[in-house]
Amino acid sequence: MKSFAKFAAGMFAAGMMSLGAAQAETVKVGIAAEPYPPFASPDASGKWVGWEVEIADAICAAAELDCEITPVSWDGIIPALNAKKIDFIAASMSITAERMKSIDFSDKYYNTPTGIAGAKGVEMDATPDGLKDKILGVQVSTVHDVYAKKHFGDAVAEIKVYQTQDEANADLAAGRIDATQADSLALDAFLQTDQGKACCEMKGNVAPDLDVLGPGVGFGVRKGEDDLKAKLNAAIGAIRDSGKYNEITKKYFDFDIFGG
Repeated sequence: MKSFAKFAAGMFAAGMMSLGAAQAETVKVGIAAEPYPPFASPDASGKWVGWEVEIADAICAAAELDCEITPVSWDGIIPALNAKKIDFIAASMSITAERMKSIDFSDKYYNTPTGIAGAKGVEMDATPDGLKDKILGVQVSTVHDVYAKKHFGDAVAEIKVYQTQDEANADLAAGRIDATQADSLALDAFLQTDQGKACCEMKGNVAPDLDVLGPGVGFGVRKGEDDLKAKLNAAIGAIRDSGKYNEITKKYFDFDIFGG
């Protein structure tokens, strides 16, 4: 009986150690490897910083998850999620019906307009007529890429696709394109730089298209990961209720980024 008791105690201890190891397993948070200020970009030391990085950290703390920021090339981030190289996506990914064919989403954690920036002194606005015969730059595999081709494809002279928004901004500043489309906050961050102030200005926000642009930005999760999705949704609510969300947001923006 004693030997059985010792065996049972040993098995229980081993089980608890195994459970502890499982609980300590790192959750990999996938962000886009391409800088996207003010949401995420590496600082001088290589550490990733920005509004979205801080929000992801707060979400992980609220959900009691041991998280590790894991940069992944933007155009490969959904395949990386489905291949289990990362556990969820926190990369300003809009919730769209097309993406929901292959992954699931948490509730939204922000929603801001889509804008058009162009060269100073050039008359244009964020409409097909306003962009007629212009060269428009967009980032590959984004809702802006899809939107531009759907709404502006017949009007513009060319839609030029870039691997990163930084590359599109640089070509806009150099005069190689006439305008670029992106999230209005990302464009504003560029326009606040010395380069952006010198060359460019906002031309307006594009017309809504819920099918393409979606109802906001959410955390991407694998289909079937309902427990993780529930934890993320609860954490979004928790940091909103606690004031942590607004505390982080006020460091970067002077208005409500959550949206209606």
